[in-house]
Amino acid sequence: MRRLFIASVALAALAASPVLSQDDPMPASIESAVADATRPEADRQLDANRHPAEVLLFAGLEPGWRVADLAAGSGYYSRVLSTAVGSDGHVYTMNPTWVAERFAETDAGLAAFAGERPNMTHFSSTIETFGEHVGTEPLDAVFMVLFYHDTGWDGTDRVAMNAEAFDSLRPGGVFVVIDHHAVEGTGLDVVESLHRIDEASVIAEVTAAGFELDASSDMLANAEDSREISPFDPSIRRQTDRFVLRFRKPD
Repeated sequence: MRRLFIASVALAALAASPVLSQDDPMPASIESAVADATRPEADRQLDANRHPAEVLLFAGLEPGWRVADLAAGSGYYSRVLSTAVGSDGHVYTMNPTWVAERFAETDAGLAAFAGERPNMTHFSSTIETFGEHVGTEPLDAVFMVLFYHDTGWDGTDRVAMNAEAFDSLRPGGVFVVIDHHAVEGTGLDVVESLHRIDEASVIAEVTAAGFELDASSDMLANAEDSREISPFDPSIRRQTDRFVLRFRKPD
């Protein structure tokens, strides 16, 4: 309960402070990454609901960054990240071992794509040990999109996972977490049944690892989502109310 209380205070303080403005000009590196004609059409059709350019802008992504895309799935974000960071940057795209095994064809497709790009490395491992696969140079950013809730039911040690993210980042590096809102106060109660998670629980766990909650965004909000049905329900699929959080490792 104490962690949830701390998280509630953090959210209140954040709401009282200026939220990161999205009015700045979109960097050409991000704009061109999203406009890249080689992206799969299936990915491009998701852009209207995922706002990848705005998410990368929110993260503060810059050319030359080293980024880990955790639980990348088919690589929707890995692809745009790879183009946006450019030849001087690098993207480590991973799927947890159980995901890579259960969705072998999807993971193989991501591995094949990474094999074609000099600035990408694909691997699968336990998510708590991903840092063993990203070299010794600190990362600039870690992304986890629509997967944090899964770590609440798949046996992941989330304390170790968040510590690994913290340790892998340079001072000032960012951890970006996006997930489906659950009803406030439900904690981890519906992480498996509804594939949603209470935002306050995520904030409590990540800040307990030493991160600071740096900013939040409502760019993926949907007030018409009751938060009480699965994201896979046809009535809400790809239209869920999602939180976007940016945590920062203190300098």
